[in-house]
Amino acid sequence: MKANRHIERHQLPYYLNVFNAFTDKPVGHLGNVSADGLMLISQLPVLVGGCFDLRLKIPGCDGFRYIDFTATCLWCQEDVTPGSFDSGFVLEAPPEDYLEMVEALRYYFSFHPLAASV
Repeated sequence: MKANRHIERHQLPYYLNVFNAFTDKPVGHLGNVSADGLMLISQLPVLVGGCFDLRLKIPGCDGFRYIDFTATCLWCQEDVTPGSFDSGFVLEAPPEDYLEMVEALRYYFSFHPLAASV
């Protein structure tokens, strides 16, 4: 039986790394995102209540586009994977580029009906 859908696999952690906006050093990668916040997966625990200046590097045709934002850590817990930590962040005033990225990811990971072929 022929499958009606095909989903291409991508190595997303490479594209969804999160960096310190001042030092440009990686701090982890995105676990999930929303218009209000994100979950960071990192090798070190994050200070709950801390305010962080973070950066996403979004790949594009002309290299990388940077999205800088400030986020506050609301919680941090050890992940089920040993040596990894999950942290929840809230963004007080997410920049427009961040909101566009969230919407693009939502669209990218959604199922869209194929046009009926006659």
